[in-house]
Amino acid sequence: MVDALTILTLLLVIVTLLPLWRHPHWLVRGWDFPRLQLAVFALFLLIANAFAQSHWLVIVVCFVCLGWQLWWILPYTRLWRQEVKTANGENSHRRLRIITANVLTPNRQANKLITLVHQYQADVLVTLESDDWWQSQLDTLETQLPYTMKCPLDNLYGMHVYARFPLEDTSVEFLIEDDVPSMHALMMLPCGEKIRMHFLHPAPPSPTENPASAERDAELILVARSVSESAQPIIVTGDLNDVAWSSTTRLFRKISGLLDPRVGRGMFNTFHADYPFLRWPLDHIFHSHHFRLRQIQRLPSIGSDHFALFTELYLEPSAAQKENGLQAEAEDEEWAEEIIQEQNVSDENVPRPGQ
Repeated sequence: MVDALTILTLLLVIVTLLPLWRHPHWLVRGWDFPRLQLAVFALFLLIANAFAQSHWLVIVVCFVCLGWQLWWILPYTRLWRQEVKTANGENSHRRLRIITANVLTPNRQANKLITLVHQYQADVLVTLESDDWWQSQLDTLETQLPYTMKCPLDNLYGMHVYARFPLEDTSVEFLIEDDVPSMHALMMLPCGEKIRMHFLHPAPPSPTENPASAERDAELILVARSVSESAQPIIVTGDLNDVAWSSTTRLFRKISGLLDPRVGRGMFNTFHADYPFLRWPLDHIFHSHHFRLRQIQRLPSIGSDHFALFTELYLEPSAAQKENGLQAEAEDEEWAEEIIQEQNVSDENVPRPGQ
């Protein structure tokens, strides 16, 4: 029994240490995802080793692994200080309601998503994996959301945006890979303020798609660097195929200076919808310090392997929340530069709507 627990503890140590290695291969980067599950596993081993009276060093190792995993995931619980303040304003012209939904291309339950758009009175619907069939269904929303951006694809990377408010300087770009688009636009709110919007869905590191995370990481860093010096209100949302608590998402937040409204509120795990014990936050929304949060929640199933994410933001240009975000250090800037150089791209390729 003690020998078996020792072997399991050794495996725990390996999968805990692997993400510290910055190698982009999916076998390394993949262990960023199940930190919650690994924390539960570490707690189980800690208790089991204590009852089995294993060597004290084994018990200490389990405790350290548990503490390390908790360090990453605790910010996405109510035990942490909220990064984004709660909005108190009531001016509806400064409010923005966004639904971000990976619809799963072969899913044919579009009515569920359309119902949620009406129920939550969304001002913006962002869909990922939407093809021509999905476009034909979602076009019925144009009476309420008349401003659109459309890029239907049948390769699981189609993307659509339906908006209530005018979109300017719109562009569909293929920043890193020729078949993986991103969308960029300037949105005019009824109050007259303009918001810079970026909609992303980079390919994940996986044995069936990209064997490494290099392409995903480069796209995130390109966008992060493009917004880092902007004084505009900014929103970045989409299925980033990365978890909120990974080192690369933290790097994105540091370089961009954007805030994560989930910090201090919850994980809002959106994937996998069919397996409650294997879920993590893949669908994201980040924004500049100009916004405060009215609400954020995971929506009911739409038949996809993802749940949709609903976020209601309130534009407060005077909001002083810069001190709440993560700060980039010299080491972070160097790592970001390495990621960009490996792909031989420039952040000048990222559209800067309104500038």
